[in-house]
Amino acid sequence: MSPELPRDFANRLTISNAKERLAEAQNVGDRIQAAGVPLMANPDHAAVFVDPPHVLAGPLKRIGYLTGWDARCYPSPVDGQDYINVSAALPDGHAALDDGWPKYVAVVHPVDETARSLMLAQGYGNPFLHHITWGIVPPDREPDEDELTYAGRVVTFMVKVRQTIGETIGDTPGTLIVALPSTVVNDPNFPARRLDWVGDLSEAAYQFEEMDGGGYLLQFFVLSGGRIEVALRIATRQTFNPKSVHKISEDEISTVQD
Repeated sequence: MSPELPRDFANRLTISNAKERLAEAQNVGDRIQAAGVPLMANPDHAAVFVDPPHVLAGPLKRIGYLTGWDARCYPSPVDGQDYINVSAALPDGHAALDDGWPKYVAVVHPVDETARSLMLAQGYGNPFLHHITWGIVPPDREPDEDELTYAGRVVTFMVKVRQTIGETIGDTPGTLIVALPSTVVNDPNFPARRLDWVGDLSEAAYQFEEMDGGGYLLQFFVLSGGRIEVALRIATRQTFNPKSVHKISEDEISTVQD
């Protein structure tokens, strides 16, 4: 089954660069799935830059998204400027999920006029679709498998996924961000075991951290400016990890995407 994007996107959201971004995401999704990367049927999330937020949040509400569902906002220092990311989510089982809509949408807005001017200067429109994130199907958990062992299999799996995607699309992926449950990162065996999990990746190519709110969230970007992302998510209770968002915003993405 091919990964799917919303068929009625243009009828529900007016975003001038969406056609180009969605076509690119579909192409990448089809190619990496054909290379053996197991993708969820629809995207994990989309990130959209907008000012003011209601220009996007209102139409998302009409689709069925719940704005600020996780009671979090995520400061995002993109291009050295300050933005705020507030997540919207579709409830489990919502019909829009069957139509290919992302589970989450990151509504990203500038804090001040300097950030707004930089955002608009790129000429993508307001709002503009920054990136699509494909969801990765996680490995099945074995009966009675302990948390540390399962975490190791998940991380090793995503290291291989990162290699496969880089080879498939001919672009070096960004940092593999690995947010894990507290029971894993606080396990006394974790510091030694994690070095085995990442294989021959350089220290600069990965980052481990505790997942705020619990669960697993492993993600990385490809293509200039972070136009495409992939994420593996298990039992999370919020859309993002604050520490991850800061790292990603500062080092992995940009409003300059050419």
